[in-house]
Amino acid sequence: MRPTYDIVIVGAGSAGAPLAARLSEDPNRNVLLIEAGPRFIGAEALPPELRYSGVLSSMMPGHPNNWSLTARLSEDMLQPLPRGRVVGGSSALNGTLFTRGVRADFDSWEREGNAAWSYDAVLPFFRKLETDHDLTDQFHGSHGPMPIRRAAPDELVPIDHAFFAACSEAGFPEDPDMNGPDSIGFGLLPTNNSGGIRMNSALAYLDPAQTRANLTVQPDTEVQRVLFEGSRATGVEVMAGGQVSHIYAGEVVLSAGAVKSPQLLMVSGIGPAEELQRHDIELRHELRQVGREFTDHCSLSLPFRMAKRSSPIPDPESGPWAHAALHFTSEASDEISDMMLIQSAIPTTYSVFHGQSWLQRAMTLKQMFGSISPGKFLDHARFGFDHALNCIMLRDDSRGEIRLTSADPTAKPELHYHYLESARDKARMREGMRTAAGLIASEPYRAMGAKRSAISDAELDDDAALDRFVAKHMGTSIHMASSCRMGSSPESSVVDQHCRVHGIDRLRVVDSSIMPRVVRRCPAATALMLGERAAAFFD
Repeated sequence: MRPTYDIVIVGAGSAGAPLAARLSEDPNRNVLLIEAGPRFIGAEALPPELRYSGVLSSMMPGHPNNWSLTARLSEDMLQPLPRGRVVGGSSALNGTLFTRGVRADFDSWEREGNAAWSYDAVLPFFRKLETDHDLTDQFHGSHGPMPIRRAAPDELVPIDHAFFAACSEAGFPEDPDMNGPDSIGFGLLPTNNSGGIRMNSALAYLDPAQTRANLTVQPDTEVQRVLFEGSRATGVEVMAGGQVSHIYAGEVVLSAGAVKSPQLLMVSGIGPAEELQRHDIELRHELRQVGREFTDHCSLSLPFRMAKRSSPIPDPESGPWAHAALHFTSEASDEISDMMLIQSAIPTTYSVFHGQSWLQRAMTLKQMFGSISPGKFLDHARFGFDHALNCIMLRDDSRGEIRLTSADPTAKPELHYHYLESARDKARMREGMRTAAGLIASEPYRAMGAKRSAISDAELDDDAALDRFVAKHMGTSIHMASSCRMGSSPESSVVDQHCRVHGIDRLRVVDSSIMPRVVRRCPAATALMLGERAAAFFD
């Protein structure tokens, strides 16, 4: 007999794990959750770099729980792009910053024909997913699976206090709740860090549900393509233990992330006709927006050095790499809260190399070659031990594209970001960098001996010179979304507002790829909400 399930979910990450857990609450529904990477049950079973929220070595190329993709930010700028290959997905690798999208994000989704995703529609699911240990009101949950907290006063380090004081002196408002509907200003970052543990989606959702007989989690199994009978999805082809097999289902859900979900659609024959023809993939159904016009947040770090011991470095095993941030609106924007500055509490290199031997560090650096531009590699070498203000553009004009390199589903696709191609994006990033430099030059930072370790005054003062600096040092925030965007028209979207692929029966996509546009915050919290919200569509 062929294995059959009511629902097969591909990808046990930020959206897939909550979706599987919620769907399996119905004992009459048989759910299979498939993940390409391994499963670790319980925090103690996780390797240290996955367990602790301040340790980021799993983000480096070559780590076994990382897909190790490469982002082409512009024609001559490359950056490693980590994506989780483990039960828990990228929530098992990230920095645990857990800020929600703001009201304006979701109301813009509604205006694009997705009434089920307005702010009022999604707020109950944000509340449902969390237990907020600091705030209790109509905007926050107190009984959900994901613990949310902010740094306590005794966890803050002097550089955090300098950041708050500098923001206040610069005239920015204080933000007491960065998960409020209209958040803006400076304050404490909400995180899904619990006692130093990175509370990934598997720990929060799957471990408590592991005794359910109707929920099967199948790790170490890579999905090759979706199976069809005519225009109906009937299951998936998988590779496990070197063997190919077919798994059948009443419905298939792709929750493999903003790169793998569109890739799986395309190798299965769903996508832009010209893209499939280039690789001799038989066209099953044309949807021109698969893998097209994805959104992400362009970023840049402004490093600075301080007098020795002026701000101690927290233990990466005790908490996240950042406690504090500022959201503000740039003069170049017609939309609020389009810029973000994050003050590091732990410099990048301390987080990446924590617990590694010199040999392991050398191997990590070796793995980076070929996936990073020389200039960015030198940035890591020169400034990795410095603190930084990380400038993130939250409302980019740029639109990227995913291009297949082969019909082979295991081949890594090309990811073209097209960053900083608009005058407005260049103006935003100039303002962000100058704002960051102004904070570092303020009295609270000067009192700690802070001095910029990159970019000269002459470069900061000249628009053209600053544009050249940004172009040579920019990065991506690894917040990709919109590669299978939702909307009412198959001409401009891939799924409808109930996550159903246009023109295909019994096939849905539920992950960050369906966002019409990435939210103007770190998207981890919104990704979990997608799984929670979508589960209600199956009832």
